[in-house]
Amino acid sequence: MPIRLPRASRGKRPTFSVLELCAGAGGQAVGFEAAGFAHVALVDKDPHSCATLRINRPYWNVIEADLNEFDTRNWHGVDVVAAGLPCPPFSIAGQQLGSEDDRDLFPALLRIVSETEPRAVIVENVRGLLTRRFEIYRSHIIAELQKIGFFTHWQLLDAVHYGAPQNRRRSFLVALRAPNSFSWPSGKAEPVTVGEALRDMMGSNGWRNADKWAKQANRPGPTLVGGSRKHGGPDLGPTRARKQWAELGVDGLGIADSPPERNFEGMPRLTIPMTAKLQTFPDRWQFMGNKTQRYRQIGNALPSVMAAAVAEQVAQCLAR
Repeated sequence: MPIRLPRASRGKRPTFSVLELCAGAGGQAVGFEAAGFAHVALVDKDPHSCATLRINRPYWNVIEADLNEFDTRNWHGVDVVAAGLPCPPFSIAGQQLGSEDDRDLFPALLRIVSETEPRAVIVENVRGLLTRRFEIYRSHIIAELQKIGFFTHWQLLDAVHYGAPQNRRRSFLVALRAPNSFSWPSGKAEPVTVGEALRDMMGSNGWRNADKWAKQANRPGPTLVGGSRKHGGPDLGPTRARKQWAELGVDGLGIADSPPERNFEGMPRLTIPMTAKLQTFPDRWQFMGNKTQRYRQIGNALPSVMAAAVAEQVAQCLAR
């Protein structure tokens, strides 16, 4: 089953410029591209993610750099600064150290926004950022953005409401120069089940039980978990997540090299292309690195359909 970006997005000519930070494998970038934005640069310090971006979009300006050392002098006046900042400082799966975590890049983001003076800022992160635990931290971010002329909007969104075959709740910050000019995307897409999304891929080697499996995989999947550079491997997450995958007929203990063969018995594992499908990457999107590195890029990505929905709403504000 093809998963398409919003119909209104496709075919638009780029209108607004975006500087994307912590771009990863390009899930958010594909969404911005579909919404009509032109990237002036995409920044990430992971060499495998940068290689992924370059092989898929050779014309993109991909910069391998640490945000703490990123020189902004060439990007003053960009329309949008967008960022998918590292999740571990705020993830319920971690220690939730926030500003005490050396992976917290909000200070670097605030510096870059202050120096580039964009018209809008978009930041996505894990849902933990919007919990009471980080209320003081969010207040600090709001105050810093207000100092440089922004009005802020926070919201928790779920990718399943925008056409992704996956329950993936993410926190979003949108900051704009004008007050009361932004509304969040409606999120009224019909839910897509794992079976609908992956049936053709699962049966591509002639697996005789593909239809039966697709009927069992009759709801959106749980959140894919990519893990950090220090922890996590090519599997579908902790025990609770693997149990949820098992209920859909998926073995979450690893990632398969290929779809099941004709006479395969038991629960199949997902392949790298299947996990990319759940994140709504384009079907031909390539990922660089070994299996763990490729899956980590996918698991940490923002679903492209979700990014496109938010980007379109921001574009409407900028067009006024």
